[in-house]
Amino acid sequence: MGRIVVGIDGSKSGDEALRFAIEEARLRGAALRIVTVWSTPSAAYAGMAYVPTFDLREAEEQAANERLATARALVGDAAGIEIETVAVEGQAAGALVAEAEGAELLVVGSRGHGGFTSLLLGSVSQQVAHHAQVPLAIVRAPREERGKR
Repeated sequence: MGRIVVGIDGSKSGDEALRFAIEEARLRGAALRIVTVWSTPSAAYAGMAYVPTFDLREAEEQAANERLATARALVGDAAGIEIETVAVEGQAAGALVAEAEGAELLVVGSRGHGGFTSLLLGSVSQQVAHHAQVPLAIVRAPREERGKR
C-alpha cells in the first residue's frame, strides 16, 4: 500500500489540501500521513542569543497537536484509510520534503498563514515545489474561502 503525505497549518488552503489528500488516498487505496510543522517563532529570539523557554516551546508543540486533532476531526471516519498524524519541529518546507520521502504524493496548500496574500504561491509551497523528490499537488482554497480564518 502506498502513502500520501499532506502538510497542514490550520489555514483554509491547508484544509483544502487535506480534503484533496483524503480523496486521493481513497482513490489510490493509500495510507494518509497528516503532518504539521512547528517551531519557536523567530521573534522570540529578538536578535539576541536566546534559548527559548520550555513554556514557549511547549505552547508551540501544543498548538501543533491541536491542529492535528482538528484535522483528525475533519477526516472523520475515513473508512478504509489508514491515517497517521505527525507533529514535527523544524522548518516547514524541509520537514515536509523529508516526511514525504518515498511517498506516492505530497499535498500542500497554496497559501498558509504567512503574509503577502496576493502572491500566487506561499513560500512553503514554493520551496516544496523546488525540493520535493516525489509527485506534488498544490491545492488552492476556493476563492470565497481565501483570506477567511
